[in-house]
Amino acid sequence: MASAAAKLPSLINSAIAQARPKFNIFLKYARVELAPPKASEIPQIKAGIAKLLSSAKSGAWKQQTIKQATLNTLVGAEVLFWFYVGECIGKRHLIGYDV
Repeated sequence: MASAAAKLPSLINSAIAQARPKFNIFLKYARVELAPPKASEIPQIKAGIAKLLSSAKSGAWKQQTIKQATLNTLVGAEVLFWFYVGECIGKRHLIGYDV
């Protein structure tokens, strides 16, 4: 037991050394992906929404591959699930509102 306790600080230091590069990569992407949109990005957002609406009207969504359709479905489900998680957090109950 004493030898395990003596090895504990070195194990913790090696774990931190191995985790630090991955954590730095996570922080790099988190700063980009979780930041709110800038004013200069609004025209790109409008163009993307217009493209989405035009492809929905023209039926271009029918020409997707299975992989693309599956990915789009999963992204839509993720947005829906996070909406419901936010609802549960906001009302502080899983079922119903406290009136």
